[in-house]
Amino acid sequence: MKIAVIGLGFVGLTVALGFADKGFDVAGYDIDEGRRASIRGGIVPFFEPGLGMALKDNLNVKFAISENAWGAAKNADVVFLCVGTPCEDDGKADLQYLFAAINSITGALSHECVFIIKSTVPPGTTANMVSPYLRGKAFNGAVVVNPEFLREGYCWKDFTAPDRIVCGCGERDIKAKELLAELYAPFNAPIHFVSQNTAEFIKYLSNSLLASLISFSNEMAFIAEAAGSVNVAKAFKILHQDKRLSDAGIKHYIYPGCGYGGYCLPKDTAALSMNSKQLGFTPRILDGVISLNNEMPLQTARKIERLAGSRVAKIGILGLSFKPNSDDVRDSSAAKIIDCLVRDGYINIFAYDPAAMKTFSEMYGFAINYCGTKEAVCDICDTIAVITIWPEFQGVNQKYPQKKWCDCRYWLED
Repeated sequence: MKIAVIGLGFVGLTVALGFADKGFDVAGYDIDEGRRASIRGGIVPFFEPGLGMALKDNLNVKFAISENAWGAAKNADVVFLCVGTPCEDDGKADLQYLFAAINSITGALSHECVFIIKSTVPPGTTANMVSPYLRGKAFNGAVVVNPEFLREGYCWKDFTAPDRIVCGCGERDIKAKELLAELYAPFNAPIHFVSQNTAEFIKYLSNSLLASLISFSNEMAFIAEAAGSVNVAKAFKILHQDKRLSDAGIKHYIYPGCGYGGYCLPKDTAALSMNSKQLGFTPRILDGVISLNNEMPLQTARKIERLAGSRVAKIGILGLSFKPNSDDVRDSSAAKIIDCLVRDGYINIFAYDPAAMKTFSEMYGFAINYCGTKEAVCDICDTIAVITIWPEFQGVNQKYPQKKWCDCRYWLED
């Protein structure tokens, strides 16, 4: 079985290498020439544990880079679309990259090919927009929605050892279902065949739940701090001992911090809210989740400012990526917090991150100081905020007890 993957970001490259590692022949393409060159040279162009070794094992063995989308898709039995669907200004999912990718390959698709959408799209997109569009391009093969459930920093583990696989197909797509069963058989996970709309909705259902748990936790922390004399971290850790949570990984989302960030949760919650309103229903809980999360950077910055006092105080920021084990700084809490500090006149800001300083400085362009180690930040600054819980930051406050610490993740040891 020959597989094509269009889009080689966190999702696409993981998908491509995951199938190659299972013995399938995979051709990959990304519109970014620099990214293609990096991957062709054996270098993963972003920080994602596990992918480097997978690329080394499979490059030019079962996985090859194509110079154009047409070449990747030509003669493929399966084509995965793994391109971004960012937010428009009003929160609506921006589908321009999805349709641009479709336009780049439709002439190369055979009628026997199965067209698989990995990109996150609102419920109804495939049935009402993508499938009719493909038919207009003379493609009458099966179109499947196959959402991903990959966590950045754990993409390789999540893809190669999935807990479930969701495939949204038409009821008559018998051959497509048989092909998908064969495709995913090596992964030994339950496969759920549902409608296209259901598959699209499941992805949003998952991410909206995670976002809701995070905002709920932050609201509870605000209530606790208003009440006074509440050890917030201890309260949540005791909550986690509930037998319904103690062995569940989801408990890590039931914990306060700086709010959710990254690429997926902010855009997916906004897109689902807008999609719902377009359908005539106003999602009150989801809008509350989004509203509270939008407040978190300012609330966190105010907490740091109360500790720092003077606007000439030197403020340290530990962690710039939106989560540990990643160099992804899209919708980073640190960026939004730093922006608030700068707007309030704090100009002496010193930052360190183990993996994300280059991408952060290129994306945001703040006039701040970047340090080579956490120790450099701690030596220079009197007030230090921990934004991202990289393992190397654990216990750093104990080494510098004279400093003023803002534990933005309720994570540091006492």
